[in-house]
Amino acid sequence: MAVDELDTRILRLLIEQPRTSAREYARLLGVARGTLQARLDRLERTGVITGAGPVLSPAALGHPVLAFVHIEVTQGHLDEVGEALSSVPEIIEAFSITGGGDLLTRVAARDNTHLEDVIQQLIQLPGVVRTRTEVALRERVHHRLLPLVEAVGRRARRP
Repeated sequence: MAVDELDTRILRLLIEQPRTSAREYARLLGVARGTLQARLDRLERTGVITGAGPVLSPAALGHPVLAFVHIEVTQGHLDEVGEALSSVPEIIEAFSITGGGDLLTRVAARDNTHLEDVIQQLIQLPGVVRTRTEVALRERVHHRLLPLVEAVGRRARRP
């Protein structure tokens, strides 16, 4: 989907001021509220905007240990294992990947002992061959999309 300069400005406001009203966004952007709403609807419909909920901190919820667990799966069982992962509450995200392993999960745990318990639970899932775990020490770049949005906006402005 093509994102133009106005879309980029809207997305920047949504990222930087997520609790502002649509009326205030329209005022800040100097556009009619209907124009803003039409743009927001299009951005949602085309999948650019995928949610509007709060961003939560696993650490603040008592799960400060973050680990990335690579899971190797028996051939032909990727869908089954992927579905089974959704029943493990400590798994925040899971992706099919290329390279070493078949799935990459992001796991939040209370402590290292809890992380080991989660890994043991994963190893027991039918179709899981082995796991490899990497524990995150410190977040160096916080999850962000604004630099990408701005780069897309700059490309849209070029003739």
